[in-house]
Parts: sequence; C-alpha cells; structure tokens
Amino acid sequence: MSGLRALDETRAAVAEALCELIVPGSARVGSIVYLDATLAGMPAPVREHALEAIDELAPFAGSAEALAAHERTPAFAFLRALAIEAYYSDFLAEGRAGPSAWEEIDFNSPLAQRLAKDWSYLGIA
Repeated sequence: MSGLRALDETRAAVAEALCELIVPGSARVGSIVYLDATLAGMPAPVREHALEAIDELAPFAGSAEALAAHERTPAFAFLRALAIEAYYSDFLAEGRAGPSAWEEIDFNSPLAQRLAKDWSYLGIA
C-alpha cells in the first residue's frame, strides 16, 4: 500500500481488515485509500483519535466475533463511521475492478447515474 499519507503500512493493513469486517466489500473497492486520504485531511487531534481507534481495535482485526464484542465502544463507532463513508460513497480506488458499492446494491436511479464523482478534494486523482 504505497502512497499513503496518514497511515503507515501496519496501520493500513489493520484498518483495511477492520473495515472489511465492519463493511464487507471495503477491501475489494480499496476503501483504505479513501480512509487514508480522509485521515490526512483531518485536523491533527481528530486524526490522532482515529489512529488510536485503529490501534485499540487492532487485536480484533482477524475475527468478526472478537470485534463484535467491541461494537459499543467509541473506537468502533468512529471506525464504523469512516468505513461506511468510504464504502457507500461509491469510491473505487484506481486499479480496483469492483464492483463498486452502488453497483453491488443496485443503486442506479437516474440521478445517481448522472453523478460524476470527483475525489480531488481528498487529494485522490
């Protein structure tokens, strides 16, 4: 996972595994790229809180059951919000085949189909 700005390789792998457990399909669409870009744009104290949440949940990244025991914690709530935003915004990282979240859930209203998604505000080409 090169080119990340806020996450080191270890945290990126942990965050990707956690996001996949929380929102299946996150790893397939490359939500970690969106998450990293979002973290990079956060004020430092908020970013640090997010990194602490990842670190707190890291021991549970390999097991849905273990992670579920922490679903009522602030760390889980913070990461769940980020994971949901990253996936359901219909982000598809460069080089990922998809399908995107909107394709997967068949969200294809005429208005949704006309949207031209631009991720440049996150610093993503």
